[in-house]
Amino acid sequence: MINRRVAVPLAGILAGSSVLLVNPAAASSQALSAPPQAPPGTLAPASQTPPQPPRAEKKPVAEGYGGAVSTVDLDASKAALGVLRRGGNAIDAAVAAAATLGVTEPYSAGLAGGGFIVYYDARRKKVHTIDGRETAPRAMTSTSLEGIPFEEAVTSGLSAGIPGSVAQWELALRRFGTLSLRQALRPAVEVASKGFTVDKTFHDQTAANAARFKDFTSTARLYLPGGAPPPVGSTFRNPELAETYRTLGRRGGDWLYRGPLGAEIVATVKKPPVTPGSTRNVRPGLMETSDLRAYRALERPPTKMTYKGMDVYGMEPPSSGGTTVGEALNILEALPEVGQHEYLEASRLAFADRGKYVGDIPGVPVGELLSDGFAKERACLIGERAMPHPAAPGTPDGTYGPCPVTPSAQTTEAAPEGPETTHLVVTDRWGNVVAYNITIESTGGNGIVVPGRGFLLNNEMTDFTLGPAPGDPNLPGPGKRPRSSMAPTIVLSDGKPLLALGSPGGSTIITTVLQILVNRWDLGMSLPEALAAPRATQRNTAQTQAEQAYLDRYGAELTGRGHSLVLNPEIGAATAVEFLSRGRLQAVAEPTRRGGGSALVVSERR
Repeated sequence: MINRRVAVPLAGILAGSSVLLVNPAAASSQALSAPPQAPPGTLAPASQTPPQPPRAEKKPVAEGYGGAVSTVDLDASKAALGVLRRGGNAIDAAVAAAATLGVTEPYSAGLAGGGFIVYYDARRKKVHTIDGRETAPRAMTSTSLEGIPFEEAVTSGLSAGIPGSVAQWELALRRFGTLSLRQALRPAVEVASKGFTVDKTFHDQTAANAARFKDFTSTARLYLPGGAPPPVGSTFRNPELAETYRTLGRRGGDWLYRGPLGAEIVATVKKPPVTPGSTRNVRPGLMETSDLRAYRALERPPTKMTYKGMDVYGMEPPSSGGTTVGEALNILEALPEVGQHEYLEASRLAFADRGKYVGDIPGVPVGELLSDGFAKERACLIGERAMPHPAAPGTPDGTYGPCPVTPSAQTTEAAPEGPETTHLVVTDRWGNVVAYNITIESTGGNGIVVPGRGFLLNNEMTDFTLGPAPGDPNLPGPGKRPRSSMAPTIVLSDGKPLLALGSPGGSTIITTVLQILVNRWDLGMSLPEALAAPRATQRNTAQTQAEQAYLDRYGAELTGRGHSLVLNPEIGAATAVEFLSRGRLQAVAEPTRRGGGSALVVSERR
């Protein structure tokens, strides 16, 4: 069994690698002699790039042995796979993939963002979680975001939270990895330096953000070269980000949390580089270097509940993923049958309780929200027809009996969560498993690139309830972490990994994960079928959003039962891995959503 830190000499692990560094001396020399800088956002038409080896295509399903990875992006999946093939473990590969996504999916992930890791340690047969969620500056109060139009709050210094990703990467590697941060960042450095092929998703996301990107000199310079989004098929290079990663690997997280990079982030937040002549009202932020020094990534106990004999693990608050997915599953298990109507109603009730009880506050009743007694009490409210809107929260107080008479609740609509974020899953030859959500919040974060550094800032503070909302558990406050819907999930059967999954999509993350589990275990679909199936999302809202294929298949029946359905063109972009019999792995990504994902295995044969 491999030691968590270094099982064999690094030269043995990394021998022959063109991506990872072979030894510390070479690493230092290579890092210090970085290649000359090219302009940011360097583009070259595909026809003019130097000859490259044939590029593998994205495949949404892969089966095999020795480890597996699934992400939304081929370059990120290949980065993780390269680490696995050279002796790294699942944590090493997950950090490498996450950093690479900061290059190729920069509008969803990056070193100035945050996220949640759920990790199964095969040697100890234990599930751990690491909270790298961004925090509010100490100067932020419950009214700091009050009265500000949402779109104006998003594109501002005020929306930027204290980044958590780098601290999370270092903690994960120190506790469970075998590589240094410098070594784990090498694949991302290579992709940022050599470039990646612009696909339609990257182009379209850039075009959708072009109006606000042009209002910041640093962002326009990087992502609008020549004044326009990079064309599909061109090669996009980000040498500034490559150099940022090199220096981060050499100097470590203190460069950000206690050093010059952090000072540059704070300066950008407090005085955004607004393009001269722009009419956009860009509010400065509250972040100070003392906020960066105070930041810590945290190990937390996972949430746990049992569904049909399987143990389902997720994130506890400030993520609402673990409690809400778990509660909904408990409600479904208390019902005599499970179909689309029951799935929607269980989700409605779980979201009602999420809104009332879950946030970064003391005393969240996690145990009671996930208790069988509370679930049975909630399940008895589900009848043949959809409940009136909105469903009222229950009372998870440990005293449960017959169905309570629950009046309709008065609720305020929560601020919309960014539809982006990204999720990856990795497992290695030893059976360690990582489910990892990483985000900078909205597509493109707050729209502001730190000058000369090649990365966007997050707008995570808009995940707080903007208010006024007295008593809301998700109001902003000094040092608080905004409530998240990220739901990285690992399922064990008889103490062994069975399934790991997650998705982007704001609050639809929860329903996407829930629906995949229902598809897989209640409706008898295979994992690829469960991911590809049409989706609907009910989050205690007046209308249930649904993809067109879902409306076509279930719309008439559900409308007849009192549901109000409305079109949402695309919900989620999941990644997953399932442990099949005799050590065989099945990695699964989306076949079409968000351009389709990339599933890879270490070996197709034993």
